[in-house]
Amino acid sequence: MIVDIIIITFLFSLFGISHSILASSKVKRILVAKLGDRIAFYRLFYNLSSILIFLFIYVVSPKPSEIIYDLQFPYDMVIFVLQIFSLIGLFWTGSKIDIMEFLGIGQIKRYMKGNYNKNELDEKMVFSIDGPFKFTRHPIYFFSILFLALRPTMDMFYFIFFLNILLYFYIGSFFEERKLVEVFGQKYIDYQKTVPRLFPIKLKKVIKN
Repeated sequence: MIVDIIIITFLFSLFGISHSILASSKVKRILVAKLGDRIAFYRLFYNLSSILIFLFIYVVSPKPSEIIYDLQFPYDMVIFVLQIFSLIGLFWTGSKIDIMEFLGIGQIKRYMKGNYNKNELDEKMVFSIDGPFKFTRHPIYFFSILFLALRPTMDMFYFIFFLNILLYFYIGSFFEERKLVEVFGQKYIDYQKTVPRLFPIKLKKVIKN
């Protein structure tokens, strides 16, 4: 089982590293130099390829099936209800961002209209502190972590998988915020000082509109 854990961690680490490198501003600037405003297609390509690579790694990973815990009624139903709330949180977050831009479709629409600004790289970034962004700087990560963690039955494979995802979200948030500081400067630095990174534990220190 130790070997299985090492293999799972190695595979998901490869995904996390490659995912972060391909999302870096450095790589995107290289692509802009070669592609010009056709960088508009990169975001959609990045999202689709990431999903396919992630699914491939998930399928080929060894799957140790030892059960860590198995919650019985009514505790499994409590977990289920909490998981529903985490999904609601994801939809709440989605309502506060430009979902078409997030998916990579908005960029292609602007390109087709002939008004894509290649200096945006692959995304028009907007600084938002509405809704869940008042409580955590990365609400998509936060609610995704909740959704994945709230599981009535936990086996060894899923547990290792979840730990790797948790680590990826945490480390990835540093790289993401590095780009945000480049774009928004002191405004985002002040935001970092006020709102927690992932977990909304400083609820009294929120930014008011």
